[in-house]
Amino acid sequence: MKRVAVIFGGWSSERDVSLSSGEQMLKAARDAGYDAIGIDATRDLARQIEGEKPDVILNGLHGPWGEDGCVQGLFEILGIPYSHSGVTASAIAMDKRKSKAVYLQAGLDVAKDVAVTREEAARAHPLKPPYVIKPVNEGSSFGVVFVREQNNGPSQFVLSDDWKYGDNLMAEEYIPGRELTVAVMGDRALAVTEITTLRDFYDFDAKYAAGGSRHVVPADIPEHVTKAALEAALKAHQALGCRGVTRSDFRFDEEKDRLVILETNTQPGMTPTSLVPEQAAFIGISFEELVSWMIEDASCHR
Repeated sequence: MKRVAVIFGGWSSERDVSLSSGEQMLKAARDAGYDAIGIDATRDLARQIEGEKPDVILNGLHGPWGEDGCVQGLFEILGIPYSHSGVTASAIAMDKRKSKAVYLQAGLDVAKDVAVTREEAARAHPLKPPYVIKPVNEGSSFGVVFVREQNNGPSQFVLSDDWKYGDNLMAEEYIPGRELTVAVMGDRALAVTEITTLRDFYDFDAKYAAGGSRHVVPADIPEHVTKAALEAALKAHQALGCRGVTRSDFRFDEEKDRLVILETNTQPGMTPTSLVPEQAAFIGISFEELVSWMIEDASCHR
């Protein structure tokens, strides 16, 4: 029987989401017959892992340190097979500007953007409004600021004491339209989900609060858009060098018939409201089967 260490928690801004993902995966791994134990990651994670002597690591961490190549490097040093993407793919995918360079090279459509510091973003409009300010390497929509045409000036929130998302930002062209997402499992794109929310955008609360958003799977979109989104998600997954399960997010501008890829998440959520388990269930893969697949897919040198 494989001994599986489910790593979750940690200390990033996405800790609470990771705790929920980890709890779900730990239960599923045990239900599937694995000798699974949970580890709430601290900065002494190497000692925590070595103390449990796992055969496989199921990585349930989200955000900086957990999905940006840092903890993947530790797993490689320890020589323990682990789930999801490896060091390089994780680091590139987590950096929104670097991943967009890869997308462009792969022939995918991306939104125009410029790199800005907090001071530059607050001093003058880096792009013509409307546009979006994003931290370069955060997830779960943390630190996303919309600057609309009716705003009096550039956002000052980025300079406030409440800002916790670093100095390296990007200003990105706002793409109107519908929010789509596609999960990839190995070499297979699963389905297209449309996400709708009554909130201003698909922010943290929309993603994780009960009733915060509505997921329509399969998305009620033209067949050619479904095909394009499935192909684009798989192409992004492969171009970045990802492994295991990923989820790519898109905007579809109906007026221009334009499908724009925003980012690829190498550690997608596994909470009760998460998108990947929903898509897996839609094509007949149970949550237990999904988690088992991730465990069996684990390896080093990913």
